[in-house]
Amino acid sequence: MFTGLVAELGTVQRLARQGNSYHLTVGAKKVLENLKIGDSVAVNGACLTVVRMDDSSFTADVMPETVRLTNIGSLQPGSRVNLERTLRLCDGLDGHIVSGHVEGLGTIYEQRPEGIAVVVTISTPPELLKYIIKKGSIAIDGISLTVTEVTDTSFSVSLIPHTAKETTLGLKKVGDSVNLETDILGKYVERMLTWHQKQEGKTDTLDMNMLLENGFV
Repeated sequence: MFTGLVAELGTVQRLARQGNSYHLTVGAKKVLENLKIGDSVAVNGACLTVVRMDDSSFTADVMPETVRLTNIGSLQPGSRVNLERTLRLCDGLDGHIVSGHVEGLGTIYEQRPEGIAVVVTISTPPELLKYIIKKGSIAIDGISLTVTEVTDTSFSVSLIPHTAKETTLGLKKVGDSVNLETDILGKYVERMLTWHQKQEGKTDTLDMNMLLENGFV
């Protein structure tokens, strides 16, 4: 479990392909503190397991499913990546609940300045967009951000200077892909309501009355 608060920018040292999988080696500093073989690290929002490490880097296996759903397969030596260690019970939850299970890719459609911030608009597949709501949370390349606008084909977030400086989003440009993980709570609500409807033999649609009747609001 993660929070979407990036600990540091790591640097890809090696991406070795083996069939449909990869061995990814990332240079880092902060996340290596007390890191052990078998621990998890979020790399651009994808939860990966450490299989080897030394004083300046760690290596993780990237399985085919992760390659299909993320932009990790397009990384090259020198690419910067967002890194985060798993949430500990003593840590504060300053971001939001992030599982590290990337669901798919979005594409940066527009970047525009707005005061001190930069508004980033991301084109998004319909199967993910349905879980994204205005003022809700979204993990973009593992970064916990608040959604500012949603359309039929995209959503927008606003980056403060600190976020742009300390994460890969400050390095991205229009046309680049980003890993997306929507808010897990919305998916659980949908699943529970769908299951309830099937058990009761109902075909009701998901609306405010249904949420009230089942104690979700």
